[in-house]
Amino acid sequence: MNNFWFSLLYFIGGGIVGALISYFVTRKQFEKQLKENPPINEKMIRSMYAQMGRKPSEAQIRAIMKSMGQ
Repeated sequence: MNNFWFSLLYFIGGGIVGALISYFVTRKQFEKQLKENPPINEKMIRSMYAQMGRKPSEAQIRAIMKSMGQ
C-alpha cells in the first residue's frame, strides 16, 4: 500500500514538473514568434491602402486598429 502512495506522488510531481517546463518553453516560443512576425501596425495598414490606390484617413486607420483589438 505504501508503494502505491509513492507512485502516485511521483506521478503528480512529474505532471507538475512537465507542466512547468512546457509552460516556459511555449512562452519562449511565443515571444520568439512575436519578435519575428510582429502584429499589424498603422504603417502596414497605410501600405495596404496605398497598394489599393487609396489614401486612408486617420479615422479609418483607428477604426481598423480598434476592430483588430489593438
